[in-house]
Amino acid sequence: MEQKNALNKNVRPAAPAAPKGEAKGGSAFAAIVIPLAFVVSIIIFNFVLGNPGNFVGNDNANAALPGNYLGTVYKGGVIVPILMTLFLLVLTFSIERFLTISKAKGSKGVESFVRTVRQKLNVNDITGAIAACDQQKGSVAAVVKSGLLKYQEMARERGLDKDQKILAIQKEIEESTTLELPMLEKNLVILSTIASVSTLVGLLGTVFGMIKAFSALAQAGNPDAVALAEGISEALINTAIGIAGSAIAIIAYNYFTSKIDELTYSIDEAGFSIIQTFAAQHGEKPTETYSA
Repeated sequence: MEQKNALNKNVRPAAPAAPKGEAKGGSAFAAIVIPLAFVVSIIIFNFVLGNPGNFVGNDNANAALPGNYLGTVYKGGVIVPILMTLFLLVLTFSIERFLTISKAKGSKGVESFVRTVRQKLNVNDITGAIAACDQQKGSVAAVVKSGLLKYQEMARERGLDKDQKILAIQKEIEESTTLELPMLEKNLVILSTIASVSTLVGLLGTVFGMIKAFSALAQAGNPDAVALAEGISEALINTAIGIAGSAIAIIAYNYFTSKIDELTYSIDEAGFSIIQTFAAQHGEKPTETYSA
C-alpha cells in the first residue's frame, strides 16, 4: 500500500544542473559574440556608413547625398552602432539556435523517429528501439535511449516490485530531459531581451535626434523647414532600425520556442510509450499518466 502511495504522489526529482562544460561553452560563446558584434558595428558605422563619399563635399560632417541611405543612416547618431550591435546579435544567436536545435532533432524527422520507436516497443523489440536511437542521435534520441536502457535494467531487476520499476523508468526519463532542455533553451533569453530592448533603444535615439534638431533650429533663429525635416528624418532612423531588430528577435524567439515544445512533446510521447510497454509486459497498467 505504501508503495502504491509513493507512486501516486508524482514527486518529481530535482532538476539537475546543466553540465559544467555546456554551461561554460554557452557563456563563453555569448561573452565573445557580444563585444565582437559591437566592434564590428563600430567599424561598419565609421568606415562604411561614415565613408566621406556618402556625403556632400566628401565630408561626413555635411548632409548625406540625396538618395544615399548609408549616409542617412550614419546621421542617425551614436545610438546607431548600438542598434546595429543588437541586430547582429539577433542574427548570430538565431543562426546558433537553429543549428543547435537542428542537431538536437537528430538525423531524420522526430515524428518518424518516435513512430519507429513505438513500433519497436509494440513488438517488445527493446534492442531494436535502442539501435534506432543510436542511428537517430540528437537530444530526443538521447533521452529515449536512457529510458530504454533503464527499461532493460528494470526488466532484469528482481528486488523491486512493478510500481517501483515503473517509477524508476519515469525518473530516468525526467532526469535525462532536464539535462537536455537547458542546452536547447540556452541563449533564448538573449533573443527575448533584445526583442524588448531594441525598440526602446531606437526610441531613445529618436528622442536624442529630435532634441538635437530642435536645439539647432532654436539657435539658428530663423525657422528652416528643410533643416527641421532633415533632422527629424535622421532621428526616425533609430526607431526604424530598433523596430526591425525587435521584430526579427520576436519572430526568432517564438519560432525556436515552438520547435523546443515539439521536441519536448516527442520526448513525452516516446516516454509514455516506454512506460506503457513496460506495464503491459510486467503486469497491470501504471497508476498514473506519464508526463516529463
